[in-house]
Amino acid sequence: MIDFGFDKLALIGAVALIVIGPEKLPRVARTVGHLLGKAQRYVADVKAEVNRSIELDELKKMKTQFEDAARGVEKDVRDAGQAFESEWRDAAASFDGSTAAATPAAEPPPQYRHPKKNWRLKRGATPQWYKQRHGVRTRAQSGAARVARFRPPRAR
Repeated sequence: MIDFGFDKLALIGAVALIVIGPEKLPRVARTVGHLLGKAQRYVADVKAEVNRSIELDELKKMKTQFEDAARGVEKDVRDAGQAFESEWRDAAASFDGSTAAATPAAEPPPQYRHPKKNWRLKRGATPQWYKQRHGVRTRAQSGAARVARFRPPRAR
């Protein structure tokens, strides 16, 4: 990068003042500042894009490593399951038929029972005992019924 010190910047400013003139110098300086700002933003955007692409490549490599590890674990589990199944079959085959006859017959699986809840009824998460203890209204009441309920009794 070019190293500009104070003396070099002062020399460039003096030459620009002589060549451009004092009337046009502020406008030219503003334009140069805008262009430098745009160039810096462009360089920052390019750096960010390069960093994103590098991170994306690293994530892709990490993803393939995880997938390979998952495949290895899946293969190990499958092999262990097959070994267990073969040992189970061998152990079951070693028993004779007399012990199999002594075991009771397998029961059929239980049938599905509906939970007997009224699905039309909306239920809140707050329990009723909590609502009663803390005075939460659980029943809706119209305005006229509420007024009639709290109206003082008439004197006759």
